[in-house]
Amino acid sequence: MGKAGHSLRQQISDSFGTEFVKSEAFSFLFEEGMELVEEAANYLDGKGKIEASALSHELSMAYANESVQLTDRLVEITKWLLAQRALAYGTGTEEHSYILGHYVSKSLEVITTPVSVFDNLPQGFRELCGLTARLYSRVCQLDQLISEAEGMRSVIGNPVAEQHQMIAQAFAHSH
Repeated sequence: MGKAGHSLRQQISDSFGTEFVKSEAFSFLFEEGMELVEEAANYLDGKGKIEASALSHELSMAYANESVQLTDRLVEITKWLLAQRALAYGTGTEEHSYILGHYVSKSLEVITTPVSVFDNLPQGFRELCGLTARLYSRVCQLDQLISEAEGMRSVIGNPVAEQHQMIAQAFAHSH
């Protein structure tokens, strides 16, 4: 194999995921995620509980629905952040990280609350929902980038995997 092939393999083995997780940007993201979890817990146990008790039945149902979605997103964010960090620093195996949430679930069930109803929920709660949704979206994008880098790493130097990938791409474009 030539130098170019070795160089590409080396670049991929020092994958975006590992490099990113060891970066200052990931540290910031990790801290942001953990602070958001703490902020949400404090809000939902304190001020949120008080505000929710004063809501009408319709708003109370919307609040409960949005609370479940907020919690689901925070759990996925936390699992992903912890699994990525453990994998990058060698405190967890790839198999263990996968079980814990190495890949963020993008199939969370979303029951949409009409905007006219959502806009009448407490402002602090709406802001928390927005922050969580944005962070969840960023984590999903990062997970996709890391997954793509890992997929490339498994294909480089493996002729059978390269053929499988070419076949999959051909069928993907034919539909």
